[in-house]
Amino acid sequence: MTTQDSEAALQDIRVLDLTNEMGVYCTKLLADLGADVIRIESFKGDQVRCRGPFFQDNVDSELSLFHFHFNANKRSITLNLENEDGQDIFRKLVKTTDVVVETFPPGYLAELGLDYASLNRINSGLILASITGFGQDGPYSKYKAPDIVGVAMGGLMYMGGFPDEPPFYPGGFQGYHLASTDAAIGILIALHYRELTGEGQQVDVSMEESVSEAIEYATVLWDLRKVIRKRTGRHVFRDWNEIFPCKDGYIMCSPLGGAGWEAILAWMDNEGMAADLKEPLYQQVLKVMAWGQMDPAALLPDIDTDMLRKNPQIIEHIEEVWQAFLMTHTREELYKGCQERNVRLMPINCAKDIVEDPQLVVREFLVDVEHPELGTTLKYPGGPYRLSGTPWKIRRRPPLIGEHNSVIYEKELGLSKQELAILKAGGGI
Repeated sequence: MTTQDSEAALQDIRVLDLTNEMGVYCTKLLADLGADVIRIESFKGDQVRCRGPFFQDNVDSELSLFHFHFNANKRSITLNLENEDGQDIFRKLVKTTDVVVETFPPGYLAELGLDYASLNRINSGLILASITGFGQDGPYSKYKAPDIVGVAMGGLMYMGGFPDEPPFYPGGFQGYHLASTDAAIGILIALHYRELTGEGQQVDVSMEESVSEAIEYATVLWDLRKVIRKRTGRHVFRDWNEIFPCKDGYIMCSPLGGAGWEAILAWMDNEGMAADLKEPLYQQVLKVMAWGQMDPAALLPDIDTDMLRKNPQIIEHIEEVWQAFLMTHTREELYKGCQERNVRLMPINCAKDIVEDPQLVVREFLVDVEHPELGTTLKYPGGPYRLSGTPWKIRRRPPLIGEHNSVIYEKELGLSKQELAILKAGGGI
């Protein structure tokens, strides 16, 4: 594997990575576009390496699959920023750096003399991206903010779960990833501005704001219909259940496909599974169900929509017939059948399903990455986009702790082995 890709979009950009879980996806996005991302770690490795699961369940800072995924394409050095010698080394690195990404509490870098104003005096074109829970200022700026705080304060958690239960934490570090994505976008904008002016700037990203921005559907719902988006449980888009089991897993689809119920009912009838749903009563009910949360009384004035509220057993019967049909088909059969009938139905995939998904297999979404130290090759998720001119690429496996100390300190900064020994003895590197 080469260290740089000649066709990479960010091949001339160097990034110093001072992030924890909140920002590690940001620097991954930059590294995958070709940036030379140098991850600065403590002597024992950063906390991302402590995050499981671990390769073959061996708990080791060099075997974290979380670290594998988010730190591929990066280099690693050990450096103590709280040591004066370590700070001097960092300043030397900044001279030839384009971007620094950090997730420290506001004010921490200033205490070390490494805030944006100080670094800007060393390198006026430097971009400092700061990713925190609530931003660099404001009454909450100094508060602790793990992912659960971001998705709660940003409003995402309020919409997750069942209406008669407390809000549900979505998991998967949604807050961290949203903040990281916005930070990467901000960095690219700042790099473009620097191309025009030669000036760097600080990019201030608040996880709370990133999460709030991402739930714009809730805002649109109020703007258009004056409806406050609330927890819906299995009622994902309409007033009816939309998540059902089938022969080999789960699918998401309104009973009989919602607006495409006529085509689905014909399919069910062809297989002898329509039961009594072709009777006039159920034909009327299915028309109403197809409109969901919209106002069916205004759209279908000839139908008594209150009848559904007063007789929930009608809906329950339709769902029972629908469920019986689903249990005779696999997710793939249902998905293809609904695609042919122009009906919205989505299989709900687990990790194994994603790995085996025929669409992703054909597009070679999973990428093989060699791990010589492990004596094996592992499959990594591919890029979130495809660029024809400057392709996304995994160029190297994730680094070992301090793997690139010699290359960066000796060959790039020109420090002698004696100087390195003195720095190491003093706790700087």
